Amino acid sequence: MGQEQAREMNGAKGREDLLAQRSFICFCGLDWWYHNRAHSDFQLMTRLAHTHDVLLINSIGMRMPTPGKSSGFLKKILRKAKSMAKFLRTPVPSLPRYHVLSPILLPLYGSARMRALNAKMIRAQVRFAAKKSGIKNPIYFVTVPTAWEVLRHEDTDCLIYNRSDKHSAFGEADGGYIESLEKELMDRADVVLYVSRALMEEEKDLCGDKAVLFDHGVDTKHFTRIPEEHLPPETRDLPRPIIGWFGGLRDHVVDFDLLRATAETFAEGTLLLVGDATTPMDSLTELPNVKWLGPRSFEEIPALGSSFDVAIMPWKQNDWIKNCNPIKLKEYLSLGLPVVTMDFPEVHRYESLVRIAQSPKEFLEGIQKALDEDRGEEKTAQRRKSVQKDSWDQRVLDLAELCEKILEKKG
Repeated sequence: MGQEQAREMNGAKGREDLLAQRSFICFCGLDWWYHNRAHSDFQLMTRLAHTHDVLLINSIGMRMPTPGKSSGFLKKILRKAKSMAKFLRTPVPSLPRYHVLSPILLPLYGSARMRALNAKMIRAQVRFAAKKSGIKNPIYFVTVPTAWEVLRHEDTDCLIYNRSDKHSAFGEADGGYIESLEKELMDRADVVLYVSRALMEEEKDLCGDKAVLFDHGVDTKHFTRIPEEHLPPETRDLPRPIIGWFGGLRDHVVDFDLLRATAETFAEGTLLLVGDATTPMDSLTELPNVKWLGPRSFEEIPALGSSFDVAIMPWKQNDWIKNCNPIKLKEYLSLGLPVVTMDFPEVHRYESLVRIAQSPKEFLEGIQKALDEDRGEEKTAQRRKSVQKDSWDQRVLDLAELCEKILEKKG
């Protein structure tokens, strides 16, 4: 073995030793108890918990839901209350080092005084939960910008900002306030992770060499298409073609008018929708060929998705979508499904495999073309192959290497 190779191996071993002594605290963008477990925070942290103590903090939100402005007002209040009632749990029996905290909070972001009080309450709960869960020397992994109010005065010697979305573009939040937190996080973080090349390019002057492209993974073993004879009974006899969607039906990103147009255009088939909705679904479910199954568990999604003839992403065209990189795309591709989507920058990496529409008319035409031309075995295999190297296990290795380099640099 040459001296240079020996030095590289010894350096890698030293970085591994540094990481082995660390825990992880993740300020998550979603809530473990009621959001889809496919989200990147959940996928990364549950895998890290095989070898590290992990404390995941359920989303502390960005605004207080208000009647008339926030969709699903009462539902959001109730489900968050139920989550907070669980407080600190170890939810996965096979992962005793994985802990989830739902802090008791007052999502009041209108005044600096109330924000400071709220942050103080959450900070105390996080410290208590960290001590209770054996968290020592944590690496902080932050996805929701309001976490900075909690962490601003903490000793964060290793801080990773997971810039998964442009949260200040979320219509129900105070954009100016959230943007100020985003900028502070970018300034103080050791690394800023981006899943969107468009957003990374837009913010290159803010982050400089801190910016790292960190693409989403996909659980390719989980998202494997099942044979037709094993499809769920509730979808097995639905009229074909089945044009399908799985995921949150959020009215600030999903074009519900386009969903209705899809159902009306393909009236002989079925528009199959799987996922929680933030807005009343009456305008869709009143149509005889629309079947909305509501939210389903992560374990059920691949079988339901295997029922689709074509998978769709009817996005609204706004800043949120411009800067997004939905995990759903890779899940659809992993299932081998033909995909039709409204345009967004990240999808062009897969433009040879996906039909991309610039208008509702093109979207509906794309569905018909996908039904006619994209369902053969060869194209199905190509779509599956396109994401085979994008496993979440590999993403965890990438994240661990990144953490090791940060810790080594800091000595």
